[in-house]
Amino acid sequence: MRSRADKLGRMVSLVKLQLRLSEWQLAHLRQQERSLQDEQEWLVGALNEGKPPVGSSSESIARRLNRTSVGARAVKEQASRQLDQVRSESRRVKQLEEVAKAALADKLREAEKRSLEEMTGTSLTVREWTPRPASRNKT
Repeated sequence: MRSRADKLGRMVSLVKLQLRLSEWQLAHLRQQERSLQDEQEWLVGALNEGKPPVGSSSESIARRLNRTSVGARAVKEQASRQLDQVRSESRRVKQLEEVAKAALADKLREAEKRSLEEMTGTSLTVREWTPRPASRNKT
């Protein structure tokens, strides 16, 4: 049977992995956001020059700019939600680490207590089950 401290340690590891995945997803969303912003800048520049690239009309560039703007807003909102999730998971990791640290300290105290009992040749459980002499103060 695994101890509470071991289980909590495994939970901390899993939550840290989830946090890393969330951070990676956030980084990916931010990269998408930058890419869409770059495309928007290029499209605005193409419209402002008055000479659309070969094979494009100003109407097609405007439609593309509109689609890019909508996509950029959606990615920005998604990145904002992902950032909230990263923060939430980060707080959860810290809380679990504190609980795991306390459980490990309890486990170490118990091991130390058992070790001391073995060295002294006594056991608290044995003392608890040993019959006590009758009370000396009889009325």
